[in-house]
Amino acid sequence: MRRVLYLAAQSAARHNAGLREFYRGLRARGKPGKVALAAVMRKLVMQLNAIAVRGTPWAPEPAHILALAA
Repeated sequence: MRRVLYLAAQSAARHNAGLREFYRGLRARGKPGKVALAAVMRKLVMQLNAIAVRGTPWAPEPAHILALAA
């Protein structure tokens, strides 16, 4: 499970606009790369949990909302 989340977080940090800005913000504040990637992993898990609980389809969050959550 951790390996799948790690690879998904790498891809999201590169290609998902909101998560990319979240990752870059953490890096800009001096967090090590793996720590920032672990934060992206956690954010992905939280998003998946919310989707499962609500039973709604996935919808990308705007980058400015994710940046505020950092």
